[in-house]
Amino acid sequence: MEKVKERSLLKRFTPYMGNKKSLLPLALVLSALSAILNMIPFVMVWYITREMLTNLENKDMSNVTTYAWIALGTAIAGVIVYFLGLMCSHLAAFRVEVGLQKVGMKKIMNMPLGFFDRHSSGKLRKIINDGAGTTHTFLAHQLPDLAGTMLSPLILLVLVFTMNWRMGLASLVPIILGFITMKFMTSAKGKDFQKQYYDALEEMSAESVEYVRGIPVVKTFGQSIYSFKRFYSSIIRYKEMVHAYTLLWRSPMSFYTIIMQSAAFFLIPMGILLIGNGDSIALVLADYIFYLLISPIFTMLLMKSMHFQQNCMIAKQAIDRIDNLFSYPEMTYSTNPKPIKKHTIEFKDVVFAYEGAEKKAVNGVSFKVAEGETIALVGASGGGKTSIVRLAARFFDAQQGEVLIGDVNVKDIGKKDLMNHISLVFQNTRLFKGTLKENIVFGKDGVSNKNIERAIDLSQSRTITNEQKDGLETVIGSKGTYLSGGEQQRIALARAIVKDAPIVLLDEATAFADPENEHLIQKALHELSRGKTTLMIAHRLTSVKNVDRILVISEGQIEEQGTHDELIAKDGLYKVMWDEYQQSVAWKISHQDKEEDKYA
Repeated sequence: MEKVKERSLLKRFTPYMGNKKSLLPLALVLSALSAILNMIPFVMVWYITREMLTNLENKDMSNVTTYAWIALGTAIAGVIVYFLGLMCSHLAAFRVEVGLQKVGMKKIMNMPLGFFDRHSSGKLRKIINDGAGTTHTFLAHQLPDLAGTMLSPLILLVLVFTMNWRMGLASLVPIILGFITMKFMTSAKGKDFQKQYYDALEEMSAESVEYVRGIPVVKTFGQSIYSFKRFYSSIIRYKEMVHAYTLLWRSPMSFYTIIMQSAAFFLIPMGILLIGNGDSIALVLADYIFYLLISPIFTMLLMKSMHFQQNCMIAKQAIDRIDNLFSYPEMTYSTNPKPIKKHTIEFKDVVFAYEGAEKKAVNGVSFKVAEGETIALVGASGGGKTSIVRLAARFFDAQQGEVLIGDVNVKDIGKKDLMNHISLVFQNTRLFKGTLKENIVFGKDGVSNKNIERAIDLSQSRTITNEQKDGLETVIGSKGTYLSGGEQQRIALARAIVKDAPIVLLDEATAFADPENEHLIQKALHELSRGKTTLMIAHRLTSVKNVDRILVISEGQIEEQGTHDELIAKDGLYKVMWDEYQQSVAWKISHQDKEEDKYA
């Protein structure tokens, strides 16, 4: 499979070229023609040198002048042709770069929402934007040199053995040694190191973006040391990879640099031998100058070949990463979507496992949430609560069973219609770079000021807007104001209230809130879910005492269900969880009292 991919690397770029597909072959032809033209001046220099050294007393320089004009003309023509080749390759490369980004964004828009749990924004940006830039560099700069790099050595070899085959052999000694060294440097081990290097670079880039973006929230919750450790660890891994990669190349690259600059040390002894055997000093000197001039061309061509192979590997890895990203299963939607007429949620023997996981996250779950009913999911972390809520919002599709909204399978509901009927409030809230007002009304057109003000009050966000100098026009994010995690959560709740969807999905919306914000968020959640079909996850059991029904989730299954009082009476898993929660609350209060007494 690997070899097939290497052979078809260029073919993998062609779908993104649009109507510019013919430009790359044209660029290769022009590059080859430029290589031929660029060789002619060296031949003319050889002729000029021989003419001048063998006819020192001859005043007729007409041949020399002719050779000089030919050299100048072909040199200028070579530059012009190469420039035209670069123009063609750049036009094709720009089209590929734009095509990759457009296709990438279209693919991302069709990905299931769960895709973004596993792929951070920093990682996506790195893969698509940087990958597109890498392929542009390869196609625009390295690929046009391919034809020239392949054709020029053949021309040079013909010239080398045509002019003076003995000096030609001497000039090839460092070239052969350099070629062997280059093959070592582009070995399978080198390719593996290259892949690991770019993996480490991608990880560091993603961590840096996420860390910088999350600094306000990180500082709010006192997690700066932990978060910095993750970023720091990615930097250390990258440093170690660069160090190991450098050590791998140190010795062979040093030898390569020395040997490729040593043509004269092989040519001079050969010239002395030839003169000693009776060859003309003038002709030997002319040949020596010629071979001394073309030896660096071999060096340049080998370096170009090495850079081409290296950039070919880089481009292949970039397109591999993009293809792997694009190969993630897209969400498919029915061509004949069914409307939502009721606002119930129902799971029927639902089974779901994450990609690559051996254990099922949801295993045979069945329950129904009636219209206007509030059901809470409780249980230990990793038990499957979040997976259930996200299946209801169609973050993923169940492998078995059915998830129904209003008695219609979510797979048969149009994407826009499904999202219009659901409000999502999760523990990790993100606000857009824009004003508070833009964040609140996002996703809903024609919202009146009255509804905005109502949402601000119901979400307990009035103190947030009042504290800002520009009120609702306060800019959030870079070049603006940063809000704490709890404040962001309340703005997100205001957005959900403005949306006024009949179904509400809550995933531990107060998980990271401080006590003051938690109280305000709980009030806002109560207003948001009033009269709505609500499926919620709660980690604080006091917040679910008054819900219509509680489902205790354990290892992807419903262990118990009922009201708070019914579950306490059962004396089962919920009762154990409740007693442990009460003890933890009592410990916190007792511990706090002792701390206060200490400083009294």
